[in-house]
Amino acid sequence: MQRSGRGLQRSGSKRVLDPTNGTGGGGDDDHAAKRPRVPALASVIVEALKVDSLQKLCSSLEPILRRVVSEEVERALAKLGPARVEGRSSPKRIEGPDGTNLQLQFRSRLSLPLFTGGKVEGEQGAAIHVVLLDTNTGCVVTSGPESCAKLDVLVLEGDFNKEEDEGWTEEEFEGHIVKEREGKRPLLTGDLQVTLKEGVGTIGELIFTDNSSWIRSRKFRLGLRVASDFSEGIRVREAKTEAFTVKDHRGELYKKHYPPALKDDVWRLEKVGKDGAFHKKLNGSGIYTVEDFLRLLVRDQQRLRSILGSGMSNKMWESLVEHAKTCVLGGKHYIYYVNDSRNVGAIFNNIYEFTGLIADDQFISAENLTDNQKVYADTLVKKAYEDWMHAVEYDGKALLGFKQKKKSVTTRSDTASASTSNPALYGFVNAQKQLLPGKAGQSTGTPSEAAGVRGTYNGNLAA
Repeated sequence: MQRSGRGLQRSGSKRVLDPTNGTGGGGDDDHAAKRPRVPALASVIVEALKVDSLQKLCSSLEPILRRVVSEEVERALAKLGPARVEGRSSPKRIEGPDGTNLQLQFRSRLSLPLFTGGKVEGEQGAAIHVVLLDTNTGCVVTSGPESCAKLDVLVLEGDFNKEEDEGWTEEEFEGHIVKEREGKRPLLTGDLQVTLKEGVGTIGELIFTDNSSWIRSRKFRLGLRVASDFSEGIRVREAKTEAFTVKDHRGELYKKHYPPALKDDVWRLEKVGKDGAFHKKLNGSGIYTVEDFLRLLVRDQQRLRSILGSGMSNKMWESLVEHAKTCVLGGKHYIYYVNDSRNVGAIFNNIYEFTGLIADDQFISAENLTDNQKVYADTLVKKAYEDWMHAVEYDGKALLGFKQKKKSVTTRSDTASASTSNPALYGFVNAQKQLLPGKAGQSTGTPSEAAGVRGTYNGNLAA
């Protein structure tokens, strides 16, 4: 009996612990059947991780979704709002009372790239001008109330691609206006209004406070429209610039220079990225500055091209060289003399580019050499490059003392005539006879002036 009692007690305990068992009566059994199943610890952890990941995903998507919805709502309101407000009033006419079609227009291109915190300027630092045009005639409107209107400067979406000849409505223009991000400073600061004077205006200081990476097109445009307090019943079509990117000011540390300076790091040139493969290859060959690059380009273009390797396409190479050649050269010059008497020598600028010959203090520029003289000069220049340590450095001002030869001496009779009237000129001609086969060339300008001229003798001499 005791054994059976223990068995009943155990079976009763099972029923209490296992709520799924139980068709049998008893208050404890019914209460146990109503209890929820207690989940295992592992499943609790898995579910918690799932919830946490979902919350993180939602929190990361929330600002993106909020921005997209906000933009679309603003666009819809901009399109619907003016139509409802002006529904009872007559719409503005784009044609003036005298038949003119009025349109604002930017007359200056922007200097790119643009960076946050930097001034918005025209190309080469010029001011940005705007005008009011009569599109029928293409002339600036210099009279009438519109010619002295106030204009608002705005930021537009980069994908506002309608061309001026296509035209657009006020609603379309307003639908592409970009506002600052939530919680950010005004997107554009500075002089946000321009007053026309006789149909012409100049934009003042403008600064972007945010980059353009967060909008759909990743680009901005500047826009102009007549200020809202100007109401003459005539619509003046708005103006817009080309689309452009605004980068964070930290990117300015890596921007290219236009034009580059001689002492700029070589990565300031197009197609050479800072710390990139081409930058490392150039540095590995002792080319650290734009000046180093240009000097090797002049002396041995083929070697420079081989340093950059096949990873640089011909198109990239052309862009790189074209950008490098816009560099403004300094006043330094070099002369390589034929012998110790220093009566004849070749002149080079500071990137080792041949600019002319000197004989007895007379100068012949490279572009004025005869064919025979060019052959001689070719030989002399090659010798100079091989023996460059003996080239003498001069300041540009020191070379201004060389005499300018005004008259060509092309025949023996001319030479004899010149020798009797001008002994110094006779010595110059003799020096040319000794060293320059063929006829003497005409001299124009000074060595300093010729150093800035890039003729056909600009780097093929070392080939």
